[in-house]
Amino acid sequence: SWPSFAIMMRGRRPSAASKASMSPWIAFHGASFSKGAPYTPETVWFEGDDVVASFDPVLGLEVHVELGTATKMFCGCPTTFGAAPNTQVCPTCLGLPGSLPVVNKVGVESAIRIGLALNCSIAEWCRFARKNYFYPDMPKNFQTSQYDEPIAYDGYLDVDVETDEGVKTFRIGIERAHMEEDTGKTTHQGGATGRIHGADYSLVDYNRAGIPLIEIVTKPIEGTGKYAPEVARAYVTALRELLRGLGVSDVKMEQGSLRCDANVSLRRTPSDTFGTRTETKNVNSLRSIERAVRYEMTRQAAVLEDGGSITQETRHWHEDTGITTSGRSKEEAEDYRYFPEPDLVPIAPSREWVEELRASLPENPAVRRARLQQVWGISDLDMQTVLNAGALDVVEDTVAAGADQAAARKWW
Repeated sequence: SWPSFAIMMRGRRPSAASKASMSPWIAFHGASFSKGAPYTPETVWFEGDDVVASFDPVLGLEVHVELGTATKMFCGCPTTFGAAPNTQVCPTCLGLPGSLPVVNKVGVESAIRIGLALNCSIAEWCRFARKNYFYPDMPKNFQTSQYDEPIAYDGYLDVDVETDEGVKTFRIGIERAHMEEDTGKTTHQGGATGRIHGADYSLVDYNRAGIPLIEIVTKPIEGTGKYAPEVARAYVTALRELLRGLGVSDVKMEQGSLRCDANVSLRRTPSDTFGTRTETKNVNSLRSIERAVRYEMTRQAAVLEDGGSITQETRHWHEDTGITTSGRSKEEAEDYRYFPEPDLVPIAPSREWVEELRASLPENPAVRRARLQQVWGISDLDMQTVLNAGALDVVEDTVAAGADQAAARKWW
């Protein structure tokens, strides 16, 4: 359901119906939130449905996928999850003087396969770049990434969303999918929030530094209206299913193998220029993606309706309270001082290799699901039951071995 905000609105008063629904509610005053705050005559109830009646949302989703390679992207350190802190490191991933990176071929192959599965064009020539910024979890003080020369670009992924008019297909444009490396992990000790502000001290584990990442960036997602939160969730769900089918990642969101940054902005009409966006960082569950987008749409609408302006910034999603809070001002590309990585040669995948990888792609999960549902003659609910049980492969194999599909499904 949509969150609702009570905001200071000059010259406006809530209706009797709105007053009657004001318990419990969230009062919104600038950047301050409190549950159960008292109603005053100067406060107006801002319903979630008012967001799409007054504004047109535009989304942009950035998904980071940790690849399931045996070793890191630029060195031979293992990538086993859960190892003791700082036991899977070497001079290269620690950025020690004199160490040199070597590209992981499987990482490049996985990037190409992901690009092909997303209907992207694969670059005939691309190279890595240094993304410069300073944070304790980055031992080199730069991240080896790609900037204006990604390995895959200009693709799309179709997703289905249940609407008031039935199931509707939304085509999500893919701007780029590029290779990079993950950072280390910081754990902030002390303080109330678990974040660096207010912490007594921080611990850094560099085991994750250098693990291969693919960042998949969408084009601006327009025309979703009130279904924007559902479209965001459906996209990440479909993407996770696609990546799992490719076998390039375990896509375990609870372990950080797949993380989503959700960009949200509002504008008055679809013909207006894009509004100022916020970026809610590292949302790590499908439910939270939908909730975070819905919350930000409502929060921004409340600010704009009150005559305020949106700050371009990163924001943190709080699962327990269901709100976002301000992080830091959002950098522009020039702030990172990108330049070509001098220690790595360009990547130039041959067309023969690309076509060989294309031929090895498995059936698209959505296409496979629709095909099996039609062959088995079962309802959407029955198919969803099989999917929720994680039993599609087993049921398909059982039917292929000669069992009746109804009997095979009963075991699950």
